[in-house]
Amino acid sequence: MEYKSPVYNIISVPVEKIRPNTYNPNSVAPPEMRLLYDSIKSDGYTMPIVCYYAKKEDIYVIVDGFHRYRVMLDYPDIYEREGGKLPVSVIDKTIDNRMASTIRHNRARGSHNVELMSNIVKELHELGRSDVWIARHLGMDMDEILRLKQITGLAALFRDVQFGQAWKPQEEEKKQDASDQQSDTP
Repeated sequence: MEYKSPVYNIISVPVEKIRPNTYNPNSVAPPEMRLLYDSIKSDGYTMPIVCYYAKKEDIYVIVDGFHRYRVMLDYPDIYEREGGKLPVSVIDKTIDNRMASTIRHNRARGSHNVELMSNIVKELHELGRSDVWIARHLGMDMDEILRLKQITGLAALFRDVQFGQAWKPQEEEKKQDASDQQSDTP
C-alpha cells in the first residue's frame, strides 16, 4: 500500500468540535497574532489545522494550528466568513508522538516558551521516552534536553544521568578542611 499524506484528506470541521491540546509550548506575541489575523482575512485559511480525532469524545484535538484556531474564535468576521468551520488534517498517533509532532511543527517555524518546553520533556520522560528518543523526535541535542530537565527541577528526570565527582558531601569537605589546617600548623 502506498503512503498518502494526511494533507490529501482535508475535512471541514465545526470549530466547536475542536479543542486545543494541553501541552503546546508555543506562544505568539500580539503583533504576530494581528498579522496572522490579517493573513487569514486577506488570504483565507491556506493551511489546515492538524488534529487527532478522539473518537470517544467525538472531538478533534489540535496537534498544530492553535493560533489559526484562536483567530476563528477571536474574530467574528472570520468565524462568519468561514461558516464556523476550519480545514482539518487528521493524524492518528499516540500522545507521545502527537507531542513530538507539535514540537516539530513549532520548531520548524519559530521559538518556544522555555518553561512549557521543559514540561514537554518532563511529560515525555514520564511516558517512558528516553533522552535519545526525545532528541531524535523533537530535534534537540542532549545539552538542550539536560537544560530543559534542569528547569523542571525534578530529580526523577536525572535518574539515568551519570554525574562526575566534582563535589564532595559537606562532612567530607569539613574533614578535609580540618586535616588541611592541621598540616598547615608548624
